[in-house]
Amino acid sequence: MGRTESVTPLARAALPIDTVALARSLIGKIVVRALPQGVVSGRIVEAEAYVVGDAAGHAYRGMTGRNRSLFLERGHAYVYLSHGVSYMLNVSSETPGIGAGVLIRALEPLDGIPIMRSNRGVERLRDLARGPGRLAAALRIDRGLDGLDLCREGPLWLARDDREPGQIGESVRIGVTRDAHRLLRFYLSDSPFVSGPRSLNVRREA
Repeated sequence: MGRTESVTPLARAALPIDTVALARSLIGKIVVRALPQGVVSGRIVEAEAYVVGDAAGHAYRGMTGRNRSLFLERGHAYVYLSHGVSYMLNVSSETPGIGAGVLIRALEPLDGIPIMRSNRGVERLRDLARGPGRLAAALRIDRGLDGLDLCREGPLWLARDDREPGQIGESVRIGVTRDAHRLLRFYLSDSPFVSGPRSLNVRREA
């Protein structure tokens, strides 16, 4: 199984009860996906916070049938389909009943790279999971995983290992028009797997 053998589930108690702190803390953590062909995984190198009361967040107008997973206890998956094309993986980030979350924007591929290449139909390692839609396709994440507890081993879960994440940068978020000025995007500064324009990825450290 490779690197996944040496990781452990990310305990809910280790997750900050604060959306911004959670987004930053998820940099360097690992997303693990169990598929029929084998296990695939990637290290989180980029994440965006969508905080309580955020006009750009899906929870802004309250709970609906689609976004109810954002209101679960921190550490659950919220998966939605963007523009009818790409699925997006988010992690709920507050206490039960409070809607907020963290969008996982990019991964550094670790395990199951041939499976990711098959899922994505591309060969270039850097492009397998660089961007939220790409990473969901590489890991075959869809609405069937919405609401899943990511703090226990299963079809999709969060893990940690002993590796330190390195320098973390911050910037404005990508592709939002409301509350667009806020520095709520966090990324691994020296990672080639981070998405977005270079102008954003040279921002100061968080």
